[in-house]
Amino acid sequence: MKRPRPIIAIDGPVGVGKSTVARALARELGFRYVNTGAMYRAVAVAARERGLSPEQPDIEARLKELLDSLTIALEGERIVLDGRDVTPMLAEPEIGELASRLSTFAVVRQRMRELQQAMGRDGGLVMEGRDIGTAVFPDAEFKFYLDAEVEVRAQRRFAELAAKGLPVTREQVLAQLLERDRRDSSRELAPLRCADDAFVIDSSRFTVAQVLAQIQSRIKMGQDARAR
Repeated sequence: MKRPRPIIAIDGPVGVGKSTVARALARELGFRYVNTGAMYRAVAVAARERGLSPEQPDIEARLKELLDSLTIALEGERIVLDGRDVTPMLAEPEIGELASRLSTFAVVRQRMRELQQAMGRDGGLVMEGRDIGTAVFPDAEFKFYLDAEVEVRAQRRFAELAAKGLPVTREQVLAQLLERDRRDSSRELAPLRCADDAFVIDSSRFTVAQVLAQIQSRIKMGQDARAR
């Protein structure tokens, strides 16, 4: 069934500017913006608070019990977990690492996918993540994959964390980023990859405004083609 408004999927690894670009695009289009990574991080917050670890032998059963009892809501830029705002906690490196590890479990990905697909039922959505164009909305009207050189991504991520006052070094950020890339690309379930029909942008040498302009141009071309 055709959606009233399109879905725009933006995928890519850490540090390519997905969140900044997707947020700005959604604002200009008047669409809803969804950061799926924040949803996985919210699960990680809940898991940490309950003392859950990926190494536990019964972790999948425990995660299912956790997910069945959780409510995750997006209120603008805020992530509300069981009625409380956990947004400030999502930037913690420990939470990012735990979220990446928990995302390899089928029960977690299935529940997040269900929530994300429900959000996009009527379209009018800019959703960013790692498997939006390949697993969550393979039928998205517009798909983009952002990439960048690993050193550039590490510097961007370091600057972002440092601005939030988190005690990290560039070397630590680079090591964590490389490990995340390895894990995200090699997992069996919905690995990080570029959809065959996605438009690829290397943001290494582009500003946010330049990346946004390329995406807007591509969307306009697609809309014009559909209108003919």
